[in-house]
Amino acid sequence: MDNNQSYKRQNANIFSRIDWTLVLLILLLGTISVFMIRSAMTSGQYSTDFSVRQIIFYGLGFIMVFILNFIPVKWIKQYIWIIYTLGVLSLIILFVAPVSPLTPIINGAKSWYQFGFFSIQPSEIVKIIYILTLAYLISQHNKYKLTNDLNVDIKLLFKIVAVSILPMLFILLQNDLGTTLVMIAILFGMVVVSGISWWLIVPALAIVATIGGALILGIIYRPDILERYLGIHPYQFERIYSWLRPEEYVTEGGFQLSNSLKAIGSGGIDGKGFKDGIVYIPENHTDFIFTIIGEEFGFIGSTAVVVLLFMLMLHLFRIATVVTDSFSSYFIIGYLSMLIFHVFQNIGMTIQLVPITGLPLPFISYGGSGLWANMLAIGIIMSIYFYQYRQKT
Repeated sequence: MDNNQSYKRQNANIFSRIDWTLVLLILLLGTISVFMIRSAMTSGQYSTDFSVRQIIFYGLGFIMVFILNFIPVKWIKQYIWIIYTLGVLSLIILFVAPVSPLTPIINGAKSWYQFGFFSIQPSEIVKIIYILTLAYLISQHNKYKLTNDLNVDIKLLFKIVAVSILPMLFILLQNDLGTTLVMIAILFGMVVVSGISWWLIVPALAIVATIGGALILGIIYRPDILERYLGIHPYQFERIYSWLRPEEYVTEGGFQLSNSLKAIGSGGIDGKGFKDGIVYIPENHTDFIFTIIGEEFGFIGSTAVVVLLFMLMLHLFRIATVVTDSFSSYFIIGYLSMLIFHVFQNIGMTIQLVPITGLPLPFISYGGSGLWANMLAIGIIMSIYFYQYRQKT
């Protein structure tokens, strides 16, 4: 009898240490994802029902979350450099390997490993590995930091840049500017909270902003100078021009953006209704899934999705501020940086706020690799909650 009561108490304790709020938020986002992808199937573009595949991807993702929930974060820390090396190797092998059924060219890029029913884009998983690595570097550096000295901060900054070069380089060589920008956003978010002096951060940001601003102005007003001195070809400017003036590039790069604006604008306040969208947008179940939400559920539905994503971010931030392990806190902040950038960039590109980069809307856009990367992060955060957060509150 005593053993049975002890067993029941142990099980009750396990269930009480699961972050049910986080589970509910992911389930809600997953439900929206499946229904929106199902609606995209009515456009006549596809012979495959991707909503069924998304359910399978989510199922496998939740299995991953369940397993990771019971793996202590301290175990992950012990193998950080092995995990980082394997992640970088997955990018290098993909780059040097010849085109084959295992490493095919998809949509003009060799960025996936193909395994029959599904493909894996290693750069998506590497983003999470990159966050883990930076979290470990920063936490270990600050653990032995004895003084607030610029030389110490420069040393940490050098370490951060050193582990960033290879993954960013090989992702950029895959012609994946969007993922490279995500990693820069992660880098920025983690440097801000790393304790590095603002005397170093502000000048670095000023230099980056100046170079970026000069390039944009050059593209808009003096593309001839960029062609002459940097060797940039006119067709490479098309993405910027089609972003600024999509109505002039409707038959070219501005087609998706022009129709995206039509779809979201035509949704009005409450939308046209589920499966009643009529504006044609190629591949709208992936990067442009927000246009379906805007057209079919209008401003109310779009706002509800944004609020749900914001609630997820707020919940993660709350966990990050409570946990006492600095590695765990840095990891959550790094993932939040990634999540915020993805949401801002994806929604922003559908309403002409930022250029189109091909980044998915987290937990909602179709795709196995992107979803599994997010579920991998959620699984690690669930472990943090299981072993640290719940025990401290």
